[in-house]
Formats: sequence, C-alpha cells, structure tokens
Amino acid sequence: MDVRPIQQMRNLGVVQHGAGILAEPARAFTLPAERDEAERITDELIAAMERIGQVHPFAKGMGIAAPQIGIGRSAAVVQPPGDAPSIILLNPRITDRSDDVDEQYEGCLSFFDVRGLVPRPLKITVETTALTGESVTTVYAYGLARLIHHEIDHLNGQLYTAHMRPGVAPIPVGEYRQTGRAWAYE
Repeated sequence: MDVRPIQQMRNLGVVQHGAGILAEPARAFTLPAERDEAERITDELIAAMERIGQVHPFAKGMGIAAPQIGIGRSAAVVQPPGDAPSIILLNPRITDRSDDVDEQYEGCLSFFDVRGLVPRPLKITVETTALTGESVTTVYAYGLARLIHHEIDHLNGQLYTAHMRPGVAPIPVGEYRQTGRAWAYE
C-alpha cells in the first residue's frame, strides 16, 4: 500500500496541520542563558531534517521549525539547495522586506499533501540571536528568502496558507507534480 505524503511525514515525527502547537507563536530563547537548550533543539531539528531528507529529496532546499517537531521554541533550521551549510535561526524576526514580490508554489512538511501558490518578498532582512546573545542581521534574497520567511511564519504560528491570495486554494501534490517547476527568478 502506498503511504500518503502526510502520513509519511507524521511517521517521521513531523507535527501535522491542525495541531495546536502550529498555531501558537513559539517562545523566544533567553541567550546566552538558554544556550544548552537552544543547541539541543537545533540538534533535534537537524536530526529530523536528516531523517526526512532520506525519504524525500528537496531540490529547492528545505527547512523545519521547532513547533513542527512538537517544541514550542523559536528555533528553525534551513538547508539551502546544494551543498551550502545549514542556516540556524534562533529568535528570528523579519525587520525589513522588499516591495518586490513574486509568487511561487510552496510545500510544507506539516501540510504535505498539497502545494500552495504564495506571494513573498524577493528580499528580507532578518534579525536573529546568536548563542552568545548578540543580535545578528542578515539579508536573504529569492529562494532563500522564501525558505527563511516560511520557517519564520511557523515560529509566529502561521502556515503558508495565511499568505495565499483570497480565492487561491492549495492544489493536491499529485497535480502539482505534473506542473511543478523550480523556483525561477530573473
């Protein structure tokens, strides 16, 4: 029997759409005081991404936020496409966004049976907290901005469907696969 994608993610320990924790803002870390806790949760996120990556390839990169593995803390990890190192986001906050927006299909590990057309800014500025407690500001563009924005949404208790245009519904993953294309930027 073929296992539905949503069940496959559930089996890998990913909390699914409808669970309360996905609708709640995650609790920020007090750093450096909670450094050990932040490192432990980051390690759990990386381990979850490795498990998921063995089952499903993510050509566009992937990310996972702590609420998606049942931990209500403000931590997420994004794996860019290719061999780039993982990006660890602790207490991330978008402080600026470009007016230029594009719309691409997104999927979500917690909502894996469908894909949705989501408008996002082409560039975002993100402030995070380092384990040492310092504030770090980074600018992300295009696909990486989309991945990071998606994970920050999770930490704010939102799914990508909250950003879809009115009247636009997610499409079944089978239908998406027939029309799916890589995110393209000029």
